[in-house]
Amino acid sequence: MTTPDTAGHRTAQTEQPTTGAGLEPSPSVRLERRRLLVNGVPRILMAGEVHYFRLHRADWADRLDKLVAAGCTAVASYMPWLIHETASGEIDLNGDTSEYRDLGGFLELAAERGLLVIARPGPFIMAELKNEGIPFRVYRDHPRARPLGWDGERGPTETLDYLEPGYLADAERWYASVMPLLAEHLVTRGGPVAAVQLDNEVGMLSWITNTPEMTDRTLGELATWAVERFGREGAIERYGADPAETGTWAAWWRAGATQGGSEAQQLALHHDLGAHHRDRYAAYLLRLREVAQEHGVDGVPFLVNLHGTSEGRGRTYPIAISQLSKSYAGIPQTTSGSDHYIGELTVENVADLYVMNAFMAAVHDADQPLTSLEFEAGTGDYGEDLSRLVSPESTDLKTRLCVAQGNRLINYYLFAGGHNPLLDEPVGDGNDRIAFTGERHGFAAPVDPEGRLSSTYDALAGAVRSVAGVEHLLAGMDEEYDDVVLGFVPDHYLTEYCHPAAAGRRALVGEVERFRGMGPRDILARALLLGGFTFNAVDLSGASTSAGSDLDPAGPVVALASPPVLSRPVQERLAAFVGAGGRLLLHGVVPLLDEDGTPCTVLADALGLAVTGTVEGGVDRFPSVRATDWIEQQAEVRTGFLQRLRSTDEANQVVPLVVDVTEDVPASLDVTLPGGGRAVVLACDYPCHLPFWQGVLGRLGVERRIVTEGASPGLLATTTKDEAGQRVVHLLNVAPHAQAFTVRIDGEPFADGFRFELAARSGLMLPLAVNVQGGVLRWATAELDSASDGSTVVIRRGAGPGRALLETGRDVTADHDAVVSPAEGGGVLVSWRGGAGDEPLRIRLT
Repeated sequence: MTTPDTAGHRTAQTEQPTTGAGLEPSPSVRLERRRLLVNGVPRILMAGEVHYFRLHRADWADRLDKLVAAGCTAVASYMPWLIHETASGEIDLNGDTSEYRDLGGFLELAAERGLLVIARPGPFIMAELKNEGIPFRVYRDHPRARPLGWDGERGPTETLDYLEPGYLADAERWYASVMPLLAEHLVTRGGPVAAVQLDNEVGMLSWITNTPEMTDRTLGELATWAVERFGREGAIERYGADPAETGTWAAWWRAGATQGGSEAQQLALHHDLGAHHRDRYAAYLLRLREVAQEHGVDGVPFLVNLHGTSEGRGRTYPIAISQLSKSYAGIPQTTSGSDHYIGELTVENVADLYVMNAFMAAVHDADQPLTSLEFEAGTGDYGEDLSRLVSPESTDLKTRLCVAQGNRLINYYLFAGGHNPLLDEPVGDGNDRIAFTGERHGFAAPVDPEGRLSSTYDALAGAVRSVAGVEHLLAGMDEEYDDVVLGFVPDHYLTEYCHPAAAGRRALVGEVERFRGMGPRDILARALLLGGFTFNAVDLSGASTSAGSDLDPAGPVVALASPPVLSRPVQERLAAFVGAGGRLLLHGVVPLLDEDGTPCTVLADALGLAVTGTVEGGVDRFPSVRATDWIEQQAEVRTGFLQRLRSTDEANQVVPLVVDVTEDVPASLDVTLPGGGRAVVLACDYPCHLPFWQGVLGRLGVERRIVTEGASPGLLATTTKDEAGQRVVHLLNVAPHAQAFTVRIDGEPFADGFRFELAARSGLMLPLAVNVQGGVLRWATAELDSASDGSTVVIRRGAGPGRALLETGRDVTADHDAVVSPAEGGGVLVSWRGGAGDEPLRIRLT
């Protein structure tokens, strides 16, 4: 509850939650207004993954104690079907046949330590388990569940058809066993289970192996699906095959329409194959949700884990959003969680993580918060070959960025390693263990398989401590944005499948992958973020239930990374947006094709643009452009491609911004329509020169809310704010060098122009206009500490000197060598010298 103080201010201090062992089981956990409410109070749950089934029962307490000591308030764990089903086919959840199966005992031990539990019962687990955690006998009992792919061949990785009746019935029987135990331990019944994940990384194996599920049954379902949408004759025209002819229909699809189909039919077939999989995944996950509820799991959130990072980047991550959003978007008390492995956070990939979170939020409804169900932690030495080591600071940086963007649950994966027990029955695969990593597992974790702390444990604990210091603020805050949103087109990520012989499909997918999402060479997103802009995203498909999904012509600039393909409905939506006075930044190529490859120039026509030629760079060709005189003189720059543009509507006001140096033809135009709508079309991969991009946004009326003067690329700044006007300023330095700078927010100097010195690869979360008992903490140049309480403000002083300004009518005292003095302009200034590290400074209002 909030209480008034003598100065008339409201304070949230009395709502500040306890952490670690002090966390009492709560009677409710709910999702509301993009918050995670525990017992009605907004929380940020900091969790760590501990696999009880990979540890001796005697070691559980030690690992959970280490989790509590790191400051975490929750533990997550997979609960593998493969482990709990015995050789006789019985399900053991209480350790009657093996200590590794005592799930009930593990839940009770977590509850004793005040830890909430994020339950992850599969059926699929992954986690390097054999069969992804599915019992061997399921594959034997249900051979029809093993899907066929292109040309009727099985994929290189064993998986199952989620909706095959035999498998699904067995999966439901697994849920009928495990869900009642979880229901007994729900927070609503005084237990620790606060959320339940539905399956895991659904669709991932099919995507990474390019193996769509194409059994006779699934293709029969697809025939029905196609007729419902296009009619029989429409389906024949669209794909080149008759859905009523079962045998030829199946053969045609398995061949990807490459045996006589037109390119348009091949493209339509591949697109709709992915769209049908979306519906199937949603049907599967929603059925699992129903079964869980039927067996008593209700009143806590359900979670859907999204896969998709690859090779240390997040470019492919939105594929999972495209695949799975129908299973959670707009579904009450259900939300998605990220699953990311991107190693170091640097200027190369920091925009990846920022955009991943933004795209996730773009399809959420007004209640669904961001969560992270596999938040990479540890050394990164997953192959136990020392091929890479990730710095401890990376966990801290990624944590800070994600909580600034509204993540309400972070599950550090993997927190503690363990070992892989032997299977009940030998299978003769070389080790006969439950997993394929050998005897040990989780050797990169902050707590290694033997329980020793790695070099990353202290950094993880430090990140948790930083979040705990402002959790009472952040948990009820939302990020503030500049006047720009990034466009998300889910169909640009409907690229999982391509028949080996479908050359047209392969070429089109290559072009879509080149330009989509973050833009060619990732420049659009990187220029926005590193250029000092904070932004959210909007689902341009119009299918989102997000409160921000409608395009308001009076709203922010829509920035879209544009491939040559953009569906007609999205082109029409953008054309109407600009026609009604909206502002658009299009970076990439002018879209001229619909999803099936047929011409579609709706957007180009609305903007009065024509493409007169495209120039691609190569070993002997180096397209170059120069900016015109709208900006201070810029050097000529090389680009990887350019499109030559021409205005076709004399009623428009058109200003060339960038020209091809060989022919002095525009490769970028600023177009103003008679109705006031405006679009900047940048049809080349102009380098990430931040002043140039800041100038482009400025032409569209976008100015930076936060300016860090003196900083070099790699410093990120954003703010979060609650309904009471309290704010937190987030500063992250992902650069490999220290930064010295001042900060201006909304034109005003932050902390009276204090000059910050932020070490390489470090961050700060600083209070701004925060209510405390007896007054207001106007600002501080160091972080709040988790021990802040009531009328005592506790600050982590940091290595350098610092200051804090309070408005209060009370007397102010401070510990140690801090100096308390009247501030020029009013208030009380508390100053301290550097060199104290994280030693807390207590400021008391008495």
